[in-house]
Amino acid sequence: MVFDCMGKERMHSTRAIESLVQDILKSKAQSQIYLFLLRKNGAKTDDIIDGTRLHPSTVREALVKMHGKKLVFRKKQKNDNIGKNPYTYFPLPAVKLLKRYASDLETKLNNLASLAVKSTAKKPVNIVKINIIDREESL
Repeated sequence: MVFDCMGKERMHSTRAIESLVQDILKSKAQSQIYLFLLRKNGAKTDDIIDGTRLHPSTVREALVKMHGKKLVFRKKQKNDNIGKNPYTYFPLPAVKLLKRYASDLETKLNNLASLAVKSTAKKPVNIVKINIIDREESL
């Protein structure tokens, strides 16, 4: 029997990334679509449906929500066939998604910290300020 250690590590890493993106986006379907779009560098709705194996209405609904939240961008494609011209969807770059998530997390942590400080302080004190710093920005 042959064991593929690299394959297992890669599978574990892929699952960890999927889990992290799902935590950020708060939706399994949206995380699957986002990761698919990252891997493919953009795709049409039918390709997303085939690639993620999600129900067509789930994909269409998720894409509308994701477009509204600016998690995906779309570009109309010219179609020589009769009918509507399809959109090709592109994901928000992963770095921008992480920065947005860090900013949201910063806000939540600061709100929590200010509640904790206010509830334990007998006299007015400076509120704790939490900042998540990007290494590249701090250099």
